[in-house]
Amino acid sequence: MSDLPKAKTRPASSWSAIWILPLIALLIGGWLAWQAYNEKGVEIEVVFETAEGIEVGKTAVMYKGMSIGTVRDLRLEQGAARQVIVAVLEMNKDVEGYLNRETRFWLVKPSVTLAGISGLETLVSGNYIGISPGGGEKARRFEALAAEPPISESRAGLHLTLKADRLGSLNRGSPVFYRQIQVGLVKDYVLTDDQSTVEVKIFINPEYAHLVRKHTRFWNASGITVDAGLSGVKFRAESLASVVTGGIAFATPEHRTDSPPTDPAFPFRLYEDFDAAQAGIKATVTLLDFDGLQSGRTPVMYKGMQVGMLKTLNVASDLARADAVLTIDPLIEDYLVEGTEFWVVKPSISLGGITGLEALVKGNYIAVRPGEKGSAPKRDFVARAKAPPLDVRAPGLHLVLTTDTLGSLDVGSPVLYRQVRVGSVQSYQFSQDQQQIVVGVHIEQPYTGLVNGSSRFWNASGISLSGGLSGIEVRSESLQSLLAGGIAFDTPESNAPLSKRIPRFALHKDRDSALSRGVDVEIRLERGDGLSPGTPIRYKGLEVGRVEAIDLSDDLQLVVLRARITAAQEHITRAGTRFWVVRPELGIVRTANLDTLVTGPYLEVAPGKSEAPKQVRFVGAEREPPAASKDGLSLTLSAPRLGSIKAGNLVTYREVAVGRVTGYALGPNADRVLIKVLIEPRYAALVHTGSRFWETSGFGVDFSLLKGAKFRTDSLESLIEGGIAFATPDGEQMGKRAVHGQTFALFADAQEDWLHWAPKIALDKPAD
Repeated sequence: MSDLPKAKTRPASSWSAIWILPLIALLIGGWLAWQAYNEKGVEIEVVFETAEGIEVGKTAVMYKGMSIGTVRDLRLEQGAARQVIVAVLEMNKDVEGYLNRETRFWLVKPSVTLAGISGLETLVSGNYIGISPGGGEKARRFEALAAEPPISESRAGLHLTLKADRLGSLNRGSPVFYRQIQVGLVKDYVLTDDQSTVEVKIFINPEYAHLVRKHTRFWNASGITVDAGLSGVKFRAESLASVVTGGIAFATPEHRTDSPPTDPAFPFRLYEDFDAAQAGIKATVTLLDFDGLQSGRTPVMYKGMQVGMLKTLNVASDLARADAVLTIDPLIEDYLVEGTEFWVVKPSISLGGITGLEALVKGNYIAVRPGEKGSAPKRDFVARAKAPPLDVRAPGLHLVLTTDTLGSLDVGSPVLYRQVRVGSVQSYQFSQDQQQIVVGVHIEQPYTGLVNGSSRFWNASGISLSGGLSGIEVRSESLQSLLAGGIAFDTPESNAPLSKRIPRFALHKDRDSALSRGVDVEIRLERGDGLSPGTPIRYKGLEVGRVEAIDLSDDLQLVVLRARITAAQEHITRAGTRFWVVRPELGIVRTANLDTLVTGPYLEVAPGKSEAPKQVRFVGAEREPPAASKDGLSLTLSAPRLGSIKAGNLVTYREVAVGRVTGYALGPNADRVLIKVLIEPRYAALVHTGSRFWETSGFGVDFSLLKGAKFRTDSLESLIEGGIAFATPDGEQMGKRAVHGQTFALFADAQEDWLHWAPKIALDKPAD
């Protein structure tokens, strides 16, 4: 028998705790399934040309740097005309509302070009698919773009359209500059429907949108602009980015600061470059000379500044002229008026100098001189044949000179003051009566004080020569005036006001005539051999005047010299002044005035007494006249014939010249010849009432069988030229001293005893 206790039994339970774990797992799985279902994205299909750079499960869909989807699958699909790659994308459910027909997808991968570096972030994260949400109906299949689409019109900022003749080096993403600061970019470009122009879409960042006004001008800033000339080379570029990738720049003209804001609906013109963008107002100029002008390249210049451009050049059917259409900068719009002048500038090299030198480098151009502001507006002009004279409104002094002949003067010839260039010739033309030439002259501003009412102008062209046996004087104002002509002037007085706004002066033929001052006189001569305008008048070797004109007297019997005395006028223009012609004298006995062989004859003057009355009309002599009678002893010799006696023959005493023959004439009854002689004052005491006068001309011969032949002559000079001698006896035969005007007989020969007379007579003391 067992002592074990007896077991108690109960009925078995149908539930077990182990089932809790499966239940929990089921609940968690259901929650995860619900969670997965709830978070499952939207599947869409994007068609690509190639799957290069796309990886399943790795390539993400990015929007503004945030992942919003992933590539779940790739498959090859046969399209209607080509095979394509279909990428199945799982997009986040919260972007389902953006999956519309206009939404765009594209593949972003790293790219390095001249335009810049893009997709740089993909070097780390890998390629990704970009998305640009759009509107329209819901869609689940899309065509991928080859590149990022343009900025959407809905993006904040200013969206504009520019029209251009050609694209140049612009590209999508090319920068848009304002004062070399990038303020936007090129969105896109397309050809217009007629394929005549290119439309460039640009975007301006919102903070810079106010910079674009109605009158703003855009230009292609791609590359580098080079402006080369003799003064150097100038480069212009907006920035390094525009040099490499191209770009657009814009600005609003300063005179359009009040321009209103632009309307984005209206397109702008995209100019080819900065210079073209400056064009504005149209003007037409008719040209007779259009050599070297080129449409689109020839500038319109004002004082070295470009103010326009030649747009078109239409040559007439007869080829004699052309109509040039210019575009002028609006800055000078107010000066396109009546009086505005245009002309063509070409390089010119001549003796007058070099003009238009800048045209050698940049080509011929059109120059303009604006009219006076406020005149009537004008848009059609006729070009001048050459540059116009300097405007009288220009700074400086404008003069008018009148002359009989122009000489070698030309426009641009220098005006010199003491050989310093102070101005230039601006123009020349005939006077209204066509008797003179009117020369327009401009004196530069710093030198206007050099001209006043006393100024004298002369033609300084070429070389002036003057010379004699002592040498030759060569005079020229400057090398430039020697070659090209020129005008010189001098101002003798410091205070002589100008009488007119544009003063008028005479232009003299040379310096001497311009500066000559003094008194005009008239001199009458029997002959004018060798004399001419410019013949000098001298006193003791010094020039005191010049002959200015030569004419005949009314009865044609005399030569009338009109001369100007410029020195010692007070003494020369007096009664008693004597003028005579000095010519060369060549002979066996006498040779004188050889310098006149080179210089020509001249007039010598012997001034009268200062107390004598004024006189400006004189009778000159062909040779030096004797001194006045009161300066010596004047006698008359009576002879049956004149023989070889002539004025100027010597009167000798013991073969010493003591006087001269001054003239001769027939006696009152024509039966005698009366010969006038003048004995010098010192020797006047030698003549007494007993003195005997005889001819010494030629020689005498005495011949006898016992004594032979005896030749007799007074002197070699008297042998050749003739002359008169006299002798005075001794003692009581001497008689009294001769007086002025006393008459003596003139014998043909001397008696033997006359030759032996030798009285002692005290001579008068010479005058101091």
